[in-house]
Formats: sequence, structure tokens, C-alpha cells
Amino acid sequence: MTKQHLKRLASPKSWSIKKKNITFTTRPNPGPHKLSLQMPITLILRDLLNVAKTTKEVKFILKNKSCLIDGSVCHDYRRPAGLMDVISISSINAYYRMLINAKNKLYLVPISKEESSFKLVKVSSKTNLKGGKIQLNFSDGRNMLIENIKKYSIGDTLKINLPDQKILEHYPCTSGASVILTSGTHVGELGNIKESKDSIITIQTENGEFTTKKHFAFVVGKTKPVITL
Repeated sequence: MTKQHLKRLASPKSWSIKKKNITFTTRPNPGPHKLSLQMPITLILRDLLNVAKTTKEVKFILKNKSCLIDGSVCHDYRRPAGLMDVISISSINAYYRMLINAKNKLYLVPISKEESSFKLVKVSSKTNLKGGKIQLNFSDGRNMLIENIKKYSIGDTLKINLPDQKILEHYPCTSGASVILTSGTHVGELGNIKESKDSIITIQTENGEFTTKKHFAFVVGKTKPVITL
């Protein structure tokens, strides 16, 4: 049974919240992201954006259907939003994308209304279904049936429209691709893939180059980022 409470001192280091002023904080419901790569909408609205002062005010905002996550209305104050998710607050025309910085902290980047209409999802695995169908599974818990399965590889990124999930672009995890590192020593850094060999890739940045694990990389464009960073 999932615990319903979480002490602030035990909360993930990636959460930019004060640890000692209050004993407890909101625990997010189980979601597609790891706990360290997601936050409950209560903390996002109250602690990061400061559009609400209390959990009661957060519930009022959600009750009025003023908050959307990836284009869908959010009703649950424990619902998590994770890496690359789009948070929209229609009442104040504000739009944000969740990213992770070099200090391994989740943060929100203001984006335009046009940019809030799409998100990037990473292909995390493939599943064989009955009838010879192939399913792509994505980093944010989504999945999609694909006919031309050879076109997509694990580690690639798809740009999908919100909320109907129509594929707009495909960004392969190959040499030259623009990537953000979501874990490891170089978390939060932006660079381009210089070389890829098995599970190890070489990343070229403005400050030099280094090697890291391939699954740490999240492709954000063919040669340059297609999202606001």
C-alpha cells in the first residue's frame, strides 16, 4: 500500500523546497516518472510558481479547471508532473515546461502558448502485442501503436501534439543530435552527440567533451533544441 505522507527531510533532493520549516509535504500519487523526476502539482503551484499560498488554494484552482498538465485538466492535488511535462494555467495565461538543471533540481521554464501545444517524449522500450502489432513505450508513461517500427529506436525522441498525441517530428539518438543529460555527473548539461558506441556516447559541449551513458541523454532536437531551455 502506497504511503500517503512524506516528510520534507526525506523528500527528493531534486525538489526545490524548504526542508526544515514544516515537517510534512505532499506526496505525489504513483506516476510514470521516478519520484526524483516528478513533483506533485501542489508543490508546483505553491512552492515553485507561488500562485497559491496553501493547499486549500491549490484545490480551489484545480476545482475551477484552471490548471492543465500536458493539455489535460488536472483535478487531483497529488497528481505528479515530471520531466518535459507541460503545465498550463489558463486563468493567468501562463505556460511552463519542467526541466532539470546542473544542480539536479527540477525547475520550470516559461514557454509560449504555441510551444505549450507540444511535448517531447523519449522512447524507453518496445512491446510485441498480439496480432503482430508493436507498441512504443515512452518516458512519461504513454504508449503508442506504430506500423513502421523500424523507423524508431530506443533512445529516440518524438515530438507529439497535445493533447491528441499526434507525432509531429522524430529526433533519432544519433551523431549530431542535441541532447540534455537527465542524470549522472553532467546532469542538466546541453550538448551534441559526437560519437555513439553501444551504451556509451561522447557529448560535445561549449566547455569540451566527455563520455556518459546513453540512457542519460534526452534528445531535444536534430542539431539544436526545439524547446525553450
